[in-house]
Amino acid sequence: MAASTTDSPSSERFWADADRHLVRYGGEFTREIIDRAAGSFLFTADGRKILDFTSGQMSAILGHSHPAIVATVQRQVATLDHLFSGMLSRPVVDLARRLADTLPAPLEKALLLTTGAESNEAAIRMAKLVTGRHEIVSFARSWHGMTQAAASATYSAGRRGYGPGAPGNFAIPVPNAYRPDFTTADGSLDWRRQLDFAFDLIDAQSTGSLAACLVEPILSSGGIIEPPPGYFAALQVKCRERGMLLILDEAQTGLCRTGTWYAFERDGVIPDILTLSKTLGAGLPLAAVVTSAEIEQEAYDRGFLFFTTHVADPLVAAVGNTVLDVLIGDRLDERARSLGTFLRQGLADIAGRHEVVGDIRGRGLLAGLELVDRETKRSSNELGARVTRRCLELGLHMNIVQLPGMGGVLRMAPPLTATEDELSLGLAMLDKAIGDACAVL
Repeated sequence: MAASTTDSPSSERFWADADRHLVRYGGEFTREIIDRAAGSFLFTADGRKILDFTSGQMSAILGHSHPAIVATVQRQVATLDHLFSGMLSRPVVDLARRLADTLPAPLEKALLLTTGAESNEAAIRMAKLVTGRHEIVSFARSWHGMTQAAASATYSAGRRGYGPGAPGNFAIPVPNAYRPDFTTADGSLDWRRQLDFAFDLIDAQSTGSLAACLVEPILSSGGIIEPPPGYFAALQVKCRERGMLLILDEAQTGLCRTGTWYAFERDGVIPDILTLSKTLGAGLPLAAVVTSAEIEQEAYDRGFLFFTTHVADPLVAAVGNTVLDVLIGDRLDERARSLGTFLRQGLADIAGRHEVVGDIRGRGLLAGLELVDRETKRSSNELGARVTRRCLELGLHMNIVQLPGMGGVLRMAPPLTATEDELSLGLAMLDKAIGDACAVL
C-alpha cells in the first residue's frame, strides 16, 4: 500500500522516490527539497533560506506568495476555476481588454493560454494561416519552447536526436556586441551588414513561402543578449519587404521586467503578433497571444483553430488581472528601472574585483554576467558550474547559461518586488562565490 501523501518522508526516501519515479527533463535536479516560498526567498525542508534570483522559472515577478495573488486564487477557485473552452467569463474578457490598454494600437485582440511554448505555437499557427505560407525565421541561440513549431524555432538547445523539425525553419545570427562577427573599422559590431547577410542567406534558402520572423527582444536563454538600438526597426523592414509577419516573444521581457511595460517600446516598433507568458501569471500558468483586429479577422475567416483544454480559463485570468493591478498600482515599471540601475552598479563593482567577469548586459531587472578569460573571451564550463554551485551553498539561487562559443552567463531576474537590501545580499553572495571559485583554479 502506498504511503499517505500527508506523511513526511525522510530526505533519503524523498530522493530515492524522485530518482526512481521522475523523468529527468533537463539536466540534474537541484538537490534541495523546497518546502515553501515567500517574497524573494525559498525555504528548504531542512531550514535553509535561499534568495531566489531567478523568480522561480523567471516568472514570479511579484515574488512568491504575494498576498494579492493568494487572495485572488482563494476567492476565484471557490467560485469559478475552469470552463468548457467555448464558454467565456468576466475575468477572461476583462484581462483581454486590460492587456490591450497596456499596448499600442493596433494590438487589441488576445488569446489566453497557459505557457510560452503554447503561445508561440498559436502565434506561428496563426501567422502560417494568415499568410498562406510556412517558413519561420528565428535567432540562432533562441528559445521559444518545447512543442513542435516552437521547438523547431528554438536553436539554443534541444535539437539533436528528435528527428526532423517542422519544415521551413531558418536561423539568423544573433547581433552580439560582445562577440561581433561582422565588424566596423573600429572593431565594433556591424549589425546592419550582418542583417543584410543573414537575409541574403534566407532568400537563397527560401522556397518563396516566408511567413514570419519569431524573435525575443532580449535573448534570455541565449545569454541575455540585447540587439542594439535600431536593429528591430531594420528587421521589421526586412519582414515587410518579404510579406512576413513580425512576432515578438516577450515571455521573459514583458510586463515591466525591463523597466518598461514591454521591451519593444525601446525600439519604436510594434509587432504584428506579441506573445506573453511567465510574467503574466506571476508564476501561475498563464500566457497570451495579442494581435491586431485585422490579423485576427483574417485568421478567423480562414478557420483558425486553437481549441485547447485550458484556453480562456477563468482562474488564471483572474490572477492575470491581479498581476496588472499590482504592476500599475505599485508602479513596478519605474521600480524595475530603479532597481535595475542598482543591480547593474553592483555587478559593475564585482567586475572591477574579478578579472573573470567579461561582460555585463541586460535591461531593468533582467541581467547577465558573463564569466570569461578577458583576453580570449572564452571560459570553461567548469568555472560557471563552480560559481553556480557555490552560490547555492551560500544561499543564492542562480541560473547559468552555457552555450558553445560563449563563456558561462549568470542569468539574473529577481522579483520586481525585491528590495535593495535583498539585491545587496545577492550581490555579496555572488561576489564571494566568484572569488571562492577562482581561488581553486
